Amino acid sequence: MTTEEIWQQYRGRLQGFMRSKLSNPADVEDLLQEVLLKTVTSRDSLKDPAKLQAWLFEIARNSIIDFYRRRGRGQGLASEDLWYQAEEPEVLAGLEACVEPFLAALPEETAAMLRAIDLEGQPQKAYAAEHGLSYSTLKSRVQAGRLALRAVFENCCHLPLDSRGNIRDFRQKSKNCSDC
Repeated sequence: MTTEEIWQQYRGRLQGFMRSKLSNPADVEDLLQEVLLKTVTSRDSLKDPAKLQAWLFEIARNSIIDFYRRRGRGQGLASEDLWYQAEEPEVLAGLEACVEPFLAALPEETAAMLRAIDLEGQPQKAYAAEHGLSYSTLKSRVQAGRLALRAVFENCCHLPLDSRGNIRDFRQKSKNCSDC
């Protein structure tokens, strides 16, 4: 897979992830460029191509951490207290294979909306304008769609959470659940 293909496939997801950690859209774009540069220059360090997404998100997380360090935030905190220590990329990467099949179980309009907003990183206001919806209506639909997607996940998988509400692990509820 070429760097261009990688970037086309993962840019929206990386952008959505970075938007959840940074408030300034210009900073998000700057860090996306930094991640792209690191991807190009460090691609040879990826030993297992199956772990490409985890590797890209690790680069993104490290770029965000470096960004906050440069800005002087996070001084006096122990590394155990920082948000990036709480995530378990293997668990999330394992669940990622379930997203597309579970999205397909939702109504087409809901699946397309969640795909555009949550996976591709399209801002909700832009999506609402593009589809002729009021912003508040779209927010309600996104919330309802996320709840429906979560219900599909929970119908198939046990999802134990940690004290912060992050997924610690997942297990299929039965062998009949073969959507992912």
